[in-house]
Amino acid sequence: MKRISVKQSHSNTTRHRNKVASRHAMAGHWRTQPKPMFGTGRVHYEVGTHTDVMSYGGMGAVHRLMTKLGLPKTIDATLQLLKVHLPYHESDHVLNLAYNVLCGGTRLEDIERLRHDTAYMNALGADLIPDPTTAGDFTRRFGEADVVELMECINAVRPSLWRTRARDLLGPVAYIDVDGTMAPTHGEKKAGMDISYKGVWGYAPLIVSLANTKEVLYLVNRPGNATSHQGAAAWIDAAIDLVQPHTERLCLRGDTDFSLTAHFDRWAEICDFIFGMDCNSALRNRAEALEESAWRRLQRPHYETQTGQTRQRQKNEKQRIVKERGYVELELNFEDVAEFDYQPTKCQRPYRVVALRKNISKMKGEQALFDEIRYFFYITTRRDLSAAEVVCCANERCDQENVIEQLKNGVNALRLPVYDLISNWAYMVMAALAWNIKSWFALMMHRLSDRRQYIRMEFRAFLNRIILLPCRVIRRARRTTLRIIGYQPTLDRLFSTWCTIERTGFT
Repeated sequence: MKRISVKQSHSNTTRHRNKVASRHAMAGHWRTQPKPMFGTGRVHYEVGTHTDVMSYGGMGAVHRLMTKLGLPKTIDATLQLLKVHLPYHESDHVLNLAYNVLCGGTRLEDIERLRHDTAYMNALGADLIPDPTTAGDFTRRFGEADVVELMECINAVRPSLWRTRARDLLGPVAYIDVDGTMAPTHGEKKAGMDISYKGVWGYAPLIVSLANTKEVLYLVNRPGNATSHQGAAAWIDAAIDLVQPHTERLCLRGDTDFSLTAHFDRWAEICDFIFGMDCNSALRNRAEALEESAWRRLQRPHYETQTGQTRQRQKNEKQRIVKERGYVELELNFEDVAEFDYQPTKCQRPYRVVALRKNISKMKGEQALFDEIRYFFYITTRRDLSAAEVVCCANERCDQENVIEQLKNGVNALRLPVYDLISNWAYMVMAALAWNIKSWFALMMHRLSDRRQYIRMEFRAFLNRIILLPCRVIRRARRTTLRIIGYQPTLDRLFSTWCTIERTGFT
């Protein structure tokens, strides 16, 4: 079969795009149709024998990126879990679990469909891939030190991407966000689980992420009764060491649980931070003692859409129902900000504290029962930001909740398919690798705007646009060709990214 050149591929893509565009151009010009657009559904099924086709056309480019980054070699050189390789290596197992997620799998059993897809295995150059039982057994080989080694293997390949493709995104300030979450268990026999303060049984993972690229740097599994900040300082230190050489300025962010004052002086020497502070009596007394002239009205920013237009707020339907039915609710009237210096007990120097004062009315229907004042505090080393900007920067940390939500419901990294805490931790890290691969693939895109868009993109949307593309797999003596079947609007992104991967030399 004749090989199609890159130029011809782009030409074919344009031709398909024009065909689709010509159909869409008819919108609004149709006359009344006697029949629905969808036809009778009458089709004929056949099973071919000579055509090797799969529905994961984007996986070829993804796997090429992994091999060029050297991730399989790094894993095999570092992770020693198998005494013999009959036939699989450690990297085979790790990539098998990550790729299962990238192909839309939500559980270990979904690997079975990939094991019977010869086109999929041919596209990855594999004669065989581990079955679900073997994959589960592999997670049970991990000890705590092994999981840490796996995370460091993944982190070892990041710098080559950051140096070449992420410089614009990591400057002028790189933000490391840290937060804890809950991974509920639904059975009674998961070893290592415990009950949280909210009464939920399960595990309490710690997530340390890079806000600029949405990458998960460290994911640490803990019993369900662990506090959010338990053991967090060591992982924050590791994240600082990882990111700091690749950015001009580094800033840590976290909520009140991560205001680890015993570490403030040490962190202040090497980076910036913005943490929430509990509203204790000392801070509240300082805020209440401020002159009224020290307070400034906080104006929240108006966010714009990608089109550059101001986002129009819709009517609050919930609030309308609450008022009509006379329910008691809290209504924010306005917010003020002020600042002062404060030295925590465990610190040797004072830090800037920004106080946020909220004026809140307790309402019943349309009637105001009474007003109250609530204080929120943020401690920071940042002197280059106004008090209002400190508040907004601290609130932007909440975007990490979107990353955590994607880990839970997009990637299903917190699904807990195996027995105990450590093996589930290993699975979390390998599944979260799929999320990181999405970010890495986005970094390889040509346009900065595309990189930002795909980094922020939901995981399932990424799969539909880049991964789940039907293609024909053509194997030759020295080359495997993935010939995309049909047209998708994102094909130009896939082709340009693949070309960038091929010509980029990672060091």
